Amino acid sequence: MNPSPRRLASVDALRGCTVAAMLLVNDPGDWDHVYWPLEHATWHGCTPTDLIFPFFLFIVGVSSALAIEPRVASGADRGALLRTAMWRALKILALGVVINVLAWWIMPGAHLRFPGVLQRIGLCFAGTAAFAIYTKPRTQWAAIGAILLGYWAILLAGGSFDPWINIVSRSDTALFGRFVYVIDPATGRGHDPEGLLASLPSLATCLIGLCIGRWLRDGRLGVVWAAGMACVLLGAAWALVFPLNKNLWTSSFVLWCAGWAALLLALFHRLVDRRGWPAFGRRFGINAVAAYAGSELMQILLPGLGLQDPIYTHAFSGWITPMAGPYVASLAFAVVFVAVWWLIVYAMDRRRWYVKL
Repeated sequence: MNPSPRRLASVDALRGCTVAAMLLVNDPGDWDHVYWPLEHATWHGCTPTDLIFPFFLFIVGVSSALAIEPRVASGADRGALLRTAMWRALKILALGVVINVLAWWIMPGAHLRFPGVLQRIGLCFAGTAAFAIYTKPRTQWAAIGAILLGYWAILLAGGSFDPWINIVSRSDTALFGRFVYVIDPATGRGHDPEGLLASLPSLATCLIGLCIGRWLRDGRLGVVWAAGMACVLLGAAWALVFPLNKNLWTSSFVLWCAGWAALLLALFHRLVDRRGWPAFGRRFGINAVAAYAGSELMQILLPGLGLQDPIYTHAFSGWITPMAGPYVASLAFAVVFVAVWWLIVYAMDRRRWYVKL
């Protein structure tokens, strides 16, 4: 095994494509007119949009295999590595909270929410880093199995997988009160798709990425292909009794998404690293935090300052809707939003400005 940390263009490209997809689905011009592949499943099921966040967490694990484990193998101080990782995780989590507070403060009608995407990334990165620093592959695989089976048992013990009354939603309500993503007006119960209990199987997504990233680092691409296909098949089979569900981050959902992420990673590695294809998306990938956090701030400021509706009406829906319909206008806004951020990260890369928490 090569003890030196490696940066693979394919991993940066896949991370970047994932971030670009996040921006595309998070920023339509009109939430009432969004094509179904760009929407999350209402509850059970899995749309292409539902794959995006798991893909990013999977890549967090892959990156840990490329960046942290080689340092451990080279004899670096484990305590120092852990402190660095925990500090980075804390900064990611804090940034997520700050963005939520700004949204509550600036956006009309917004309510304060404590969990969030960056918060879950921070928690999962912290756990994955600790596993990468202190455990062997066998222990990591055992932890993945224990988490997936244990989480299934927890949800079964909770008595229902239905909205609001499942144990994940109940635990979110008990822990965060009304400071969650959505509240059921009829019962007062809350739910957050990035709540605390469902962060446990999200950690398993990262750990699968860690294990598969190790095979990628060691040049075992055939094993990556096989593992990806095995996860997809196991996830599909498990979904027959434990439905795919992003809101609950079910164990079948973990395997299903990690499998597709592994297959796409193998494809990117073969095309970009081995055949020399352009690393499309790389600029988003090397400034992922800046692109995601910056786009979230823009998403807050545009409506908060009263600019969103005039921009959308005059630059998009006013002339696109009569010709092509409201769905095309809404998608056009999202595409332009992604393009604007590509120009930003392109300029940052040209000037070698890289935001790293």
